[in-house]
This record gives sequence, structure tokens and C-alpha cells, in this order.
Amino acid sequence: MTKVTAQMSVSLDGFYAGPRHDGDGDWLGSAEAAAFFRVTRWAISAMAWRERQGIAGGVRDVNSDVIQESFEAAGAYVMGRRMADGGEVPWGEEPPFRAPVFVVTNRPRETVERKGGTSFTYVTDGVASAVARAKAVAGGKDVAVAGGGTLVRQVLAAGLLDELELHIAPVVLGTGMRLLDADLGLGHKEGIELTPTRVLHAPDVTHVRYTVTGRAPLVLDDRGRGDAG
Repeated sequence: MTKVTAQMSVSLDGFYAGPRHDGDGDWLGSAEAAAFFRVTRWAISAMAWRERQGIAGGVRDVNSDVIQESFEAAGAYVMGRRMADGGEVPWGEEPPFRAPVFVVTNRPRETVERKGGTSFTYVTDGVASAVARAKAVAGGKDVAVAGGGTLVRQVLAAGLLDELELHIAPVVLGTGMRLLDADLGLGHKEGIELTPTRVLHAPDVTHVRYTVTGRAPLVLDDRGRGDAG
């Protein structure tokens, strides 16, 4: 059965990048990029990541296994336009996805075909449509929400996300672009419940996988009195 999944690397205080860089200057030199590369540092030496980027070497460890597993599980991807625009040049003619990618945008563009099985289809009628189209071509595999964080929140808020995996880097950033922010559309005394299903430890990151249970009211328990009805 096809699941909709998402993975994000975050700091201990929940940021996946530094303060958003909207200027015309070099993104690589921005505070947004500095924090992003810090929380994703765990992946750089992983053999599975390097192989997908066409880079030799790397270490086969728990981090590499997590990356390989995620690539093998995905039959299609959903992505935000900002991430697609930023990655188009660095990914080159053979991007690492090797599957159809559906880009959520309000700017139409013809489908872009790349080598290795990757294609970028630009979807202008919303997140739900992009997810549905990805499911239709995933071949029974997962639909992976590749980011960025704004898109992950939109999918989560819409009740479309089945599984969330966080790669928690042992660093406190203090500010930046927070993954789980206030725009989830939660009501007063309402939360989104998740069930942890796997925790993997590595020296430089902790991988925590959750099944998304869904929205639920926040109900006060009996505070240990033992008289809950």
C-alpha cells in the first residue's frame, strides 16, 4: 500500500535551515545555507548519499542504510517550487531521485525530463492534487515529500501525511526556518498525534520515525489521581 512519507533533518530546537534568504546574493554564503548544511552534515559521508550524487567513496553505516532505504522505498516524489528551482542546476542532467517528481507551484511550466528516470511535473492546482498524481504513478511504493519544510507542513496540515521521519542533529540554532511552525491550522486545544515506530542512533544524528495518527483534542488527564473515567 502506498504511503505518503516525509523526512527532514532538523536541529534539536526544530530548525531545518537558518533565516530565509530572499536577497540576490549568494545563497551558499547565507545564514539559511549555513544552518541547512549543519543539520544535513550527517549525510555527506554516507555511501548511499554519495553514490546517488555520483561521488566516489563514503561510509556504509547506519546513516547510509537510512538513506538507501528511503531511496528504495520511494516510487514518486512531491516537492516545493523553491527546492526544485534551487536544485535544478546542482542536480544536473541525472538527478538523484530516479522517479517522477511533482512540483507544487503557482507558475506553470512544461514537464522537464532528465536522465535516470527523473521527471519534474509542475502542478498548479494544489498539494492534494500533486500527492494524488504522485500516488497514481508510484507503482505501490511510497510517495516521498521531499521538502522544503513549508511543503511538509502543508501536507501534514491537510491530513495527507502517513509517516514522518526526523533526523535530529545535536545542535541548537536558536533561530531560522522551523519545520513544525504555527501555520498548521490547529484549533484551540488541538494537536496532531504521532506514534514513534523506530529510533536509530548514530554519533552525529538520531533518526526518529513516526506514524502520523492525526488530529485529536488535547484532553487533560487525571493528573495521577487514578480516577479517570
